[in-house]
Amino acid sequence: MSTAVLPPQTEVTRSPLRTEFKALTKLAVPIAIAQGGQALMGLVDTLVMGHAGTSALASAGLGNGLFFAVSSFGMGLMMGLDPLLSQAIGARNESRARALLWQGGWLALVSGVVLWMLLLMTPALLPMAGVVEPELTQTRDYLIWRAPCLPLMLAFMTVRTYLTSTANIRPLIVATLAANVVNLLADLLLVFGGAGLPEWTGPLRLVPALGVVGAAVDSVLCTALQLGIVLWAVKRMPAPETKPTRRPVWADLAQAAKIGTPAGLHIAAEIGVFALAGVLAAGLGPASMGAHQIAISFSSLTFTVAVGIGNAGSVRVGWAVGGRDSAQARLSGFMAFASGAGFMALGALVFALFPTALAKLGGAPADVLPLAVPLLMVSAVFQVFDGVQGVGAGVLRGAGDTRFTFVANMVGHYAIGLPLTLLLGFKLGMGVVGIWWGLCAGLIFVALALLWRFHRVSSGILRPIEA
Repeated sequence: MSTAVLPPQTEVTRSPLRTEFKALTKLAVPIAIAQGGQALMGLVDTLVMGHAGTSALASAGLGNGLFFAVSSFGMGLMMGLDPLLSQAIGARNESRARALLWQGGWLALVSGVVLWMLLLMTPALLPMAGVVEPELTQTRDYLIWRAPCLPLMLAFMTVRTYLTSTANIRPLIVATLAANVVNLLADLLLVFGGAGLPEWTGPLRLVPALGVVGAAVDSVLCTALQLGIVLWAVKRMPAPETKPTRRPVWADLAQAAKIGTPAGLHIAAEIGVFALAGVLAAGLGPASMGAHQIAISFSSLTFTVAVGIGNAGSVRVGWAVGGRDSAQARLSGFMAFASGAGFMALGALVFALFPTALAKLGGAPADVLPLAVPLLMVSAVFQVFDGVQGVGAGVLRGAGDTRFTFVANMVGHYAIGLPLTLLLGFKLGMGVVGIWWGLCAGLIFVALALLWRFHRVSSGILRPIEA
């Protein structure tokens, strides 16, 4: 069996903290770049739609929030493969890892199609939340054209997890860079049309201005491009000695679903509360929804880097657990916590010092700017806590613990955050700013709970998940 994709053995030196930080950084930086690139595409969408007008910005923002609210369960379900793959690689069992990749493909296909159907039903609920025309029609059109992205996105997540577990990160960076270039160019073309292009662009001048539908079509094209690149990368990797079955293996699918279901519910709970906040903001008017979308785009950009650090921590914890080294797993987890909190503290500083500049960079129209600036200030407050909870979900997942994360998110976001959101935003009349302060309170609780949980779990002996 080739060792090209296997992680290096843990080094024992006089400076274990420095060694772990270097090892984590070597893995986390490429993952964070890939994660940040995904958020950058969302930010570019927001910038483009901001120039298309407040109504288009609000509609695309609401549609994007609903898309991720529905897809969140599938995203978490795919994460059930994370500890299985990383622990298989940590145990030097490459054949097992490749077999799990095929099972992840089947899981992505089935869950993606089911969620596709569910997404098409969500526009019927929007009038009950106070969403009216023209945002209602534009959001419906956005979701119809964005829905085919679901199985493609979940398949990409599966392959990404495999490449991350094998420390083969370069294809993820290539896919992200390529998708970002295509995203920018296609977004401008599809949203505004090609009528203003020079003559040498030929048939591109015939492309009509599609508005929010253009942004949705662009997302599908970019996701398909990313999936194609990472699949090509896997095909070029050395094949294991034992050829894995390509047919569905129900035992593997059930095991991945058992681990992934709590992770899916956790992701759904987290993204769902932010999507609900977006719906509540939309009910306050297009300006409030536009401000929410700008703030969430910048917050997502920093958060995805923290999630990238958490994913790297998940892999290193999984490697250590697979190698039956509990002390190394504990060290890897806490180093990831510290690194994530440190990065997010820098993000908080930028948000606090330059909120107006960031809001203008986000394309905030004149009526949105006064609301976007205070939301970015609130975001500065919860940056560190958001990073800690993002990393915590990753390192606990590497240890095979996904249930506690779901419970913590339910309590934090729905027993604490949501009631405060309704109280501050509507009862006390603080509007969209009050909505965000409620979200902040929920994030603080979740962050502290996950930090405590990893401390408790890693204090004992961590055992690999049985195949």
